[in-house]
Amino acid sequence: MLGLPKSTKISKQLPKKAIFDRFKPKPDDRRLFDEQINRMSIVAEISPQMVALKASEDVSAVYVVLVTLKTPDCDKKNIALLSKLIDQRMLFVLMYGDAARLAAYRADKVLVSESKHLAEWKLPLTGLDLEAVWENAIAQIGGIDIEGGKDLDVTIREADRQEKLQKQIATLEKKAMTERQPRKKWELAEEIRRLKIELGGHPND
Repeated sequence: MLGLPKSTKISKQLPKKAIFDRFKPKPDDRRLFDEQINRMSIVAEISPQMVALKASEDVSAVYVVLVTLKTPDCDKKNIALLSKLIDQRMLFVLMYGDAARLAAYRADKVLVSESKHLAEWKLPLTGLDLEAVWENAIAQIGGIDIEGGKDLDVTIREADRQEKLQKQIATLEKKAMTERQPRKKWELAEEIRRLKIELGGHPND
C-alpha cells in the first residue's frame, strides 16, 4: 500500500468498541464516528525495525491506518479525535470504494489530500530520519511547500489563518451585496478592506 516497502506491512485491527471503551469519547463524537467509519486497521509501520531509517528525538515510528468509510466524506472531527486519543504519529488512508484520500493531524489541524484511486497513491520515504519522513508526508498530504528551510507548523498555521480570512471576506462580501442600509454597507466595506489588508493583499483586489 502507498508504494511502501514490503517490510513495513503489518495487520492489526483497531476495533471501534475497544477505542470507545478505553478513551470514552463524548456521545456526539462517538455517534459521528460510528456513522461515518466502518472499520480501521494498522496496515504499515515505518520504523527503524522495518526500514533503514533512524528514529529522531520526537518520532520513533509512523503508522499507516486504513480507515474504511461508510460515507464518501469523513468529518475532520473524526481524524482529530483519533489523533488525540492515540498518541502516535499516524497517516490515515480514508477509503470509500476504490477511492482514497490521505489525512493527518498536525499543528492542531487536520490535513486531507485530494481523492484518487488507491493504487495511484505513492508515499516516498524521503528524508534522513523518521522526523523528516513524517514532515515530508504531511507536506505531501497538505500540498505544502517546505523547501528552503520553512517551518512546517508555521506554514500550516499561516495557511489556516489565510483560509479563515478568505472565508470571512467571502461571507462579508455576500452580505454587503444584499445590504440596503448605506451606513451598514459602508461598515461592511471597511471591514472587508481591513481583512484584505490583513490577508496581505491590496484592499481593492
